[in-house]
Amino acid sequence: MNNQNDSVNQNLVELSTFFVGDALCGMDILKIQEINKLIDMTTVPQAPSYVLGILNLRGQIITSIDLSKKLGLGTTNLSHDPRNIIVNSKGEHIGLLVKKISDVVQADTTKFEPPPSNMAGIQGNFFTGVYKTKDKLIGILDVDKVLRLEETK
Repeated sequence: MNNQNDSVNQNLVELSTFFVGDALCGMDILKIQEINKLIDMTTVPQAPSYVLGILNLRGQIITSIDLSKKLGLGTTNLSHDPRNIIVNSKGEHIGLLVKKISDVVQADTTKFEPPPSNMAGIQGNFFTGVYKTKDKLIGILDVDKVLRLEETK
């Protein structure tokens, strides 16, 4: 076995990319349980404004949040066919509503750069870094931080 290839493979990650407002964001595809269309949901009284509601997905209760609203970019337009990215955080399933899904990008984690203090109007502390492709800048979303901040509000 070639150890050099092993170390190169360990640095590769597949990023599922998506748009939050006009910002191109990504996260490790392994953190995603599934991506689906917005399903009918039940509103939750007195929930924070970014919580769209809860939905029953094959027997699992999912809290859906509008990622644009959570990140301070307004609200996601529900008439433009948005998607829910279902992630598992601390044993709870959360739906992250995004404007649209983009490509899966294979990225070398050694080429991630520190996040800027502000990226497309989003505070840099929501990102673990940025990844530059030939023609795009992808903000690597720190899903745990986004959801952790949810608990404190």
